[in-house]
Amino acid sequence: MKGLQRLRIVGIAVLATVAMTGCAATAAATTPSATTLSDPPAAELRLGYFANVTHAPALVGIRKGFFAKELGTTKLSTEIFGAGPETIEALSSGAIDAAYIGPSPAINSYIKSGGASVKVVSGAAIGGAELVVRAGISTPSQLKGTTLATPQLGNTQDVALRSWLATKGLTSHLTGGGDVTITPTDNAQTLALFAAGKLDGAWLPEPWASRLVLEAKAHVLLNEAKLWPGGKFATTALVVNSSYLAAHPTTVEALVKGNVDSVDWLNGNPATAASVINAALTKDAGKPLSADVIGRALANVTFSSDPLAGTAKTLVAHSVAVGTGKAGSLSGLFDLTLLNRVLRASGRPTVSAAGLGSD
Repeated sequence: MKGLQRLRIVGIAVLATVAMTGCAATAAATTPSATTLSDPPAAELRLGYFANVTHAPALVGIRKGFFAKELGTTKLSTEIFGAGPETIEALSSGAIDAAYIGPSPAINSYIKSGGASVKVVSGAAIGGAELVVRAGISTPSQLKGTTLATPQLGNTQDVALRSWLATKGLTSHLTGGGDVTITPTDNAQTLALFAAGKLDGAWLPEPWASRLVLEAKAHVLLNEAKLWPGGKFATTALVVNSSYLAAHPTTVEALVKGNVDSVDWLNGNPATAASVINAALTKDAGKPLSADVIGRALANVTFSSDPLAGTAKTLVAHSVAVGTGKAGSLSGLFDLTLLNRVLRASGRPTVSAAGLGSD
């Protein structure tokens, strides 16, 4: 970066462009020091997210203009996804530049790519996932012979369900069958199938868990918070394609700042958060949630820019044990330098990469 500044001083624009191209080509390198960022804003940032309450920082950041304000001249393009694995495919291939996503797909991608695919640059949401089931099921043992749904094979809730079932002595095969049959299903279809009596339950993020409870008479068998120390587990993180981060750290910092602003707004405006989120969901999904559903969903979620990096190794162990992921190094997965720069600027405590990256 210092070399690039020297080239700018002498005014050799062509060589400066070559230097920036070289920076992008070494995407696996760490983010430049927060005090030396001088790259020009990217022309565009393509952001993926879900139309879920657990992705409210994305919904609010777009609707309230927090991202647009911080990105300035950088064009923000958005794309809605249904689950993590399909999102990570788009992110890893370069079809999008950044995404709100559950931690398990991000971790799996990082390990499979040898640390070259993505970086977690901030947290977004904690909690907000439950196993909800039909009447007549009140204990884990009664799940034997049932059919349950998750959003997608290998997504964060899918891994959580398979891992938990194993602790109860219940098998679930990746191809279906076992003591419990797990059928990865689109969330909206899961609601319809459960209401029609064709599913016995599902492990879902909000607002879908609340929708099954309030609209289809499901009840909660397990809130995932009970499985984690202090009840805290990462549901949604903000991740960036590693090449994009290396080439455009200033733009990524603006995205991170917009995310922090969104989280702050959500936590500071509980009385109006539901209406803003509902307006965004109406635009993205075609219809609003009932007041009861969105109220229950928001009560289960905490919005935070801390990605809870210390839980990542446990998530790896879970995915390896159930066969949806591989063992590998997580060193470098978290790059929280830009997030911590934003937090320091506002006088707030920084967050830790837990020895798995830069902070």
